[in-house]
Amino acid sequence: MTHSATSRDLRQRNRAAVFRRMVLDGETTRADLAAACGMSAATVTNVVNDLIGEGLVRELGFVPSVGGRPIARLGVVPDGAHVVGADFGEEWVAVKLFDLSLRRHDEVRVELDRRTVTGEVVAAAIREALDRFRAAHPERMASLVGIGLGLPGIVEHSADGSSTLFAQTLRWRHLSIDTVFDLGDVPVFADNVAKTLTIAEHWLGAARGSAEAAVVLVGRGIGAGFVNGGRVLQGLSGSAGEWGHTKISIGGPSCQCGSRGCLEAHVGGDAIVRRWLPDEDELAFTGTHGVDRFLAAVADDDPRAVRILDDSIEVLGLGLANLVNMLNPERIVVGGWLGQRLMAVRGAELERAVRAYSLARPGQQVAVVPCQLGEDAIATGSALLPLERLIDGELRAPQPAERGHAATRVARQRNTKD
Repeated sequence: MTHSATSRDLRQRNRAAVFRRMVLDGETTRADLAAACGMSAATVTNVVNDLIGEGLVRELGFVPSVGGRPIARLGVVPDGAHVVGADFGEEWVAVKLFDLSLRRHDEVRVELDRRTVTGEVVAAAIREALDRFRAAHPERMASLVGIGLGLPGIVEHSADGSSTLFAQTLRWRHLSIDTVFDLGDVPVFADNVAKTLTIAEHWLGAARGSAEAAVVLVGRGIGAGFVNGGRVLQGLSGSAGEWGHTKISIGGPSCQCGSRGCLEAHVGGDAIVRRWLPDEDELAFTGTHGVDRFLAAVADDDPRAVRILDDSIEVLGLGLANLVNMLNPERIVVGGWLGQRLMAVRGAELERAVRAYSLARPGQQVAVVPCQLGEDAIATGSALLPLERLIDGELRAPQPAERGHAATRVARQRNTKD
């Protein structure tokens, strides 16, 4: 019994390693897979044959070899499976449909009123997006294997498989993800937005290939994800990465979390704009439009705006230096809508501040770089949550016959509604 279980586990690990490598590499060969995964040619051949049988991998053609048989090029079947990733930004939900090669096929963005948003409102927006996808892409949605959610706050996963969201800044103290985000017969997976950003950048972006990295999300709120030993750090209950609520002052500005002196309260997007426009209505200039107006003033050499930006870069650099001293990362990847803007206009100054406030040796070793995936990053990382389960064998992709039945059922449902 033990031997059988061990053999099955080994086969599953081999399958996951080969499948993951193929998703990452796009096109490859059996020999390259064997070298990359540290497996024998025979083992790789067996795994590849199984994946071909599941409709997830195919041969793309042949390239000539020196003195032997032509070498088959391999790749994933893009339409072999599809995943959906959702990015919740408090004022909107962006829901995106990806195929197995992580090509984005469609996107639905639903605007929300931050003053009245609830978990149920967000779930309804995601259902609306899924309905639109089913109407526009019935064949693709027939091979949907799962939905991933990037959510603000702490996403806690229990031993029984249930998930709970603690979003203190939204006053969502104990929201059952399994109940509120029940989206039908398709499994739903969730994590904190900063962690989904980290997953995406570690798989496909600026943290790829790094065993030790910090990926920070700087927007209205601030968070981080940490790659340690090649894996994303979760912590005891999933709250590792609440870097935005580290305290950098005593009796400082009040924070959305209810405390004072948090890094987020100093250099989050709304905090910066409120310092610049203290008398404006709070909702009139929050979010991206407020920051864009602020940065336009900086570009026009508004002395007060320039001084506030200078101060903000120093404070953010100090916060990043604390991560350097604690974690000794190889890379700090700066993302989020505000982080991307700051890197574009003041990236060099931010890196200088990080080195100035870090201990000399780890400060010399770290690189501060912008995220590479841009606005797709969080939704892509969210979509990777179900894709990782498919790769690891926890989820199964529908077979072609099953997809045909599902697509027909979706079409009938749509005609009935019409």
